[in-house]
Amino acid sequence: MVPWLDISHVSGLTEQEAAERLTEEGYNELPSTKRRSIFAIALELARQPMFLLLVGGGIVYLVLGDVQEALMLLGFVFVVMGITFYQERKTERALEALRDLSSPRALVIREGRERRIAGRDVVCGDIVILIEGDRVPADAMLLSSVNLSVDESLLTGESVPVRKVVWDGAMGLCRPGGDDLPFVFSGTLVVRGHGMGRVHATGMKTEIGKIGKALQTVETEETLLQKETGRWVRNLALLGLSLSLLVVVLYGLTRGHWLDALLAGIALAMAMLPEEFPVVLTVFLALGAWRISQRQVLTRRVPAVEALGSTTVLCVDKTGTLTFNRMSVRKIFAQGEFYDLAGNMQEPLPESFHELVEFAILASQREPFDPMEKALRQLGGRHLCGTEHLHDDWNLVREYPLSQTMLSLAHVWESPGGGEFVIAAKGAPEAIADLCHLDGAQMQALAGPIYSMADEGLRILGVARATFRQPSLPGGQHDFDFEFLGLMGFADPVRPTVAGAVEECYSARIRVVMITGDYPVTAQNIARQIGLASVDEYITGAELDGMDDAELQRRIQTVNIFARVVPEQKLRLVNALKANGEIVAMTGDGVNDAPALKAAHIGIAMGARGTDVAREASALVLLDDDFSSIVQAVKLGRRIFDNLKKALAYIFAIHVPIAGLSLLPVLLRWPLVLFPVHIAFLELIIDPACSVVFEAEPEERDVMRRPPRNPKEPLFDRRTVGLSVMQGLGVLFIVAVVYIVALYRDQGELDARALTFGTLIIANLGLILTNRSWSRTILATLDAPNRALWWVVGGALLFLGLVLYLPVLRDMFRFSTLHAVDLAICLAAGVLSILWFEGFKILDGMRRRQSSMQSASS
Repeated sequence: MVPWLDISHVSGLTEQEAAERLTEEGYNELPSTKRRSIFAIALELARQPMFLLLVGGGIVYLVLGDVQEALMLLGFVFVVMGITFYQERKTERALEALRDLSSPRALVIREGRERRIAGRDVVCGDIVILIEGDRVPADAMLLSSVNLSVDESLLTGESVPVRKVVWDGAMGLCRPGGDDLPFVFSGTLVVRGHGMGRVHATGMKTEIGKIGKALQTVETEETLLQKETGRWVRNLALLGLSLSLLVVVLYGLTRGHWLDALLAGIALAMAMLPEEFPVVLTVFLALGAWRISQRQVLTRRVPAVEALGSTTVLCVDKTGTLTFNRMSVRKIFAQGEFYDLAGNMQEPLPESFHELVEFAILASQREPFDPMEKALRQLGGRHLCGTEHLHDDWNLVREYPLSQTMLSLAHVWESPGGGEFVIAAKGAPEAIADLCHLDGAQMQALAGPIYSMADEGLRILGVARATFRQPSLPGGQHDFDFEFLGLMGFADPVRPTVAGAVEECYSARIRVVMITGDYPVTAQNIARQIGLASVDEYITGAELDGMDDAELQRRIQTVNIFARVVPEQKLRLVNALKANGEIVAMTGDGVNDAPALKAAHIGIAMGARGTDVAREASALVLLDDDFSSIVQAVKLGRRIFDNLKKALAYIFAIHVPIAGLSLLPVLLRWPLVLFPVHIAFLELIIDPACSVVFEAEPEERDVMRRPPRNPKEPLFDRRTVGLSVMQGLGVLFIVAVVYIVALYRDQGELDARALTFGTLIIANLGLILTNRSWSRTILATLDAPNRALWWVVGGALLFLGLVLYLPVLRDMFRFSTLHAVDLAICLAAGVLSILWFEGFKILDGMRRRQSSMQSASS
């Protein structure tokens, strides 16, 4: 698969041998953060305030002699711990799956074929292929090396890359450091050249394993959302603690029952403690990253999940992202004539084009990975087989690689008979023309064919030949006397999903910018196929170099095509877009793309063809290199933020009536409505609802028909907090009315408490249902699949029935038996408490539709 290496003589291990060695030696990985044990998670839970409050309430009940209530409350402790443990394990499993996915990849030869595998699956004896920009997956001895230099600063602290040579079969193992050693070491970075090595140490037996440096690929970092949530948790916890102390003092002074006062204080503290906030945030971001990975996009940095929903510009490479990167030779030009291969598939290739194809193949690898070189090999096999134009018996003497200053490469060959060297070169047409020293008239004559081929959307390579008789080869390609042979035009089909994805981006107010090294007319042809806006205007790399930053910032506001751009210029484009206030997502695959990927708000590396350097600089890795996967990730990013907002709005809303029913009876000297056991019961509904139900909620229908979210917009904006508090106050008002009416109609304290609690449970379920969408009514969302929702609703109603009609539980909850009419009151009052918000959604939807119609007509 690698264009620089001939692997025809290498077979490597068999899959069976590799599997056996993996079983014997273990995975090629270093000790990382250990998986937390059940005991460790339980210990963490035991330190949480809610746990301590439940235990404290149980102790107070024991002191009061209410053993049954104490046992019930302590039983709830274990149930809440079970729910939290489930959430923790689900989050950890998602993170472990991401950690496995983001493990460095290794290119190995097994059974004579190249395979890309996880770095942890490399075993001793594997043949690994090393390419510029890759991390070395294990300690190995070099069997092949071409201009190979490695950065070993991770092990030695020396920042200067060291030169490598091929192992002579005799030199013993040694420590890293210094030039001309035939060994490469796990974790070091290939900065130049390429090579092939046999692994001799993996895991803890590598040099990096011996010094105990653990590399961790899934990072834990505090995001902006976590900081904002932390502030709310701290402020609400302080408020809850203050009010709880006030309740204890007031209740004790006015009623004289200090243990009951303590229970009332514990109940209010439990009601106001926002312990769900950090749990919900952790679960949503971890499972969100896992869900995105199911769409072939790996999240390497958690803040990227937040930023996805804010993206305003997608900067994408053309080749391999918008197209398949599967080339075929479509048209060739030689001796002043075109030949269309697409229209003459079965016809023999005219003799006048044989030399052009011959030298294009000589300028390629024998075992090519590059799609264009594969296409050339296929063309030669189809049309030159059995002729004198294929030279499998020639020896490759030297390679002159592609560079930033010379966009061409050359291969020096020696025939078995010896004599002179034959040099074949291919590259960008202008670079090949420069090598051939074409004059102005010749360049003018060549411009027409180049433009004609580029206008058809073809990628174009120039081809040249030279001979050389002196014994020592020169240092550069310009020292040869090249003869221009012609042009090769390659077609790369556009992915069928791209046009729809681009249209979806535009409906979501996301701008798409195409960056390519191809000619402008080639880029324009592809742009028209995918429906890109403003295809008539473009900026070339040469024009980019002539612009200052201010002019670039002005021009980049309207230009969506950047052609003949080299990777180093991507950084300027990213910085210009950021200076204009855009939230930029940038794709890249090469070592030189790393600065731009790091500078972008969301760097997206290619998983199939990208380098490790690009992947390490990026926030996301596109596992299938498909543009439509990026758009799906943006959609999921918006869904995650929407659902997170709904979950936190629900938490705000439900805590208002719980806190109100804990506080009002103390202030107004009513019998207490809620005790710790009631709030613990409510937590059994709240915890799974906010962390599981809302996380699994499908995206809103208009998720990709609205502008990107402003990244400066807080999660808890005034509108969200205001509507949430109003929902909570609506529920509090209805349940308080139910309690007062029941209490003062001489139905007794137990009847009043049972009616109020039943109403609160129904209202709680109503809040869950109404907060599933802030744009559609409950009836409209019933067709949206969410299995977790119905488990929570069914479980809540089942347990409500048990505490109302099972005598033991009814006595513990201090309820009386409710009759059919009472249940009807609970249902009607619970529905009434959230009805106003359903009406608000209908009116708000009508206002939005009217506004969009007015803007469309204007």
